Amino acid sequence: MRKTATKQSGMIPAQPGPWEVASVKPGVPSDAESVIPGAGPSTHPGERPTVRLRDAGPDDAPRYAPEWLELREGPDAAARAGDLIDPLRIRLANLPGKAGLVIHDLGCGTGSMGRWLAPRLDGPQHWILHDRDPYLLHFAAVASPRSAADGSRVTVETRRGDVGLLTPDALAGASLVTASALLDVLTREEIETLAEACTGAGCPALLTLSVAGRVELTPSDPLDDEIADAFNAHQRRGGLLGPDAVTVACEAFSERGATVRLHPSAWRLGPAESALTAQWLRGWVGAAVEERPELKEPAERYLRDRLEACRAGELKVVVHHSDLLALSRPTGGVS
Repeated sequence: MRKTATKQSGMIPAQPGPWEVASVKPGVPSDAESVIPGAGPSTHPGERPTVRLRDAGPDDAPRYAPEWLELREGPDAAARAGDLIDPLRIRLANLPGKAGLVIHDLGCGTGSMGRWLAPRLDGPQHWILHDRDPYLLHFAAVASPRSAADGSRVTVETRRGDVGLLTPDALAGASLVTASALLDVLTREEIETLAEACTGAGCPALLTLSVAGRVELTPSDPLDDEIADAFNAHQRRGGLLGPDAVTVACEAFSERGATVRLHPSAWRLGPAESALTAQWLRGWVGAAVEERPELKEPAERYLRDRLEACRAGELKVVVHHSDLLALSRPTGGVS
C-alpha cells in the first residue's frame, strides 16, 4: 500500500514532519492486538470479502488521526450537497424487496458519513463500514446512528480493509455505496474499478467531498495561487488523481451507463472554524513546500501571517469540493 498522502482538504498525518502537527492516538493497539472483533473481511466459507487490502505491511501507518476527523466533521456536514438526497431517496424507494437498505461506506474513518446520511433516509438500514484502520473502525462503530429518519432501526458492522479491488459480486445485495473525501486519494484504475463494481451490481453511489483543486482566502495574498498550484501537484504524486478525481469518476460512471449528478460542496471556514483552518493551513502549505522546496522561505512568512490572521478571526477560507451521485442502471428489472 502506498504511504500516507496529504489530502487537499488537509489532514493530520500519522507521522509528523516539520510542517505538520503530530496526531495523538492514545491506546492504539499494536499490530498483534489490532483486530477488533467484527473488524475484518468475512472469513466464512464461500464468502468473498467486500474489499481487499492493497499490499500493506504490518506497520503501514494509518492515514488519518481521529482528532482531525473530529475537527472536520461539522464543516463536512455543512458542505455536503443536500440537493442530492431527494434523487437518491427516489432511487432507493424503487429498490426490490422491503427488508431495508444495505449501505457500504468505503474508507469510513470515524463514521461521519453514516451520522450525516442515516438520519436523512427512511427505513431500516444496515451499514457495512470499511476502513483499513481498526482504531477508526472502533470509533465508527460506537458512534454510529441508531435510527433512521422515520425511526427505523440502523445497525452496523465493521470490516477492516481498504478500497482495493471491488467486484460486482462483492457488492451483491448492496443498496448504496458511500464514501467521503476518498476519490482524490485513488488512482484512475481504482476509480474505474469502483465504477465497474457499482454499475455491475446496479448499485447507486454517493461520493462526497472530493477536492476540486480551488481555494479562496480572504484577504488574499500574492502567494495564494503559487501555494495552491504546488499543493495540487503534490496531490497528483504517485498516480493519485487529486483534483482530477471528480472528472475521472464522472467519465468512469457515465461510460458504464450511470446517470451522474454533480453538486458543489465547499468548506466555508471563518472565525468559528479557526482550529480546523489552522490545521488545514499547516498541511496545505507543508505539502506545497514538499513539492517545491524553493518555496520554503516565502512559505514560512506566508504561513506565519495566515496563522496570525486566523487567530485574530480575520481569515476566511473557501475550500472547494464536489459531491457526486451516480445512479447506475438497476439490475433485476427494477426501474
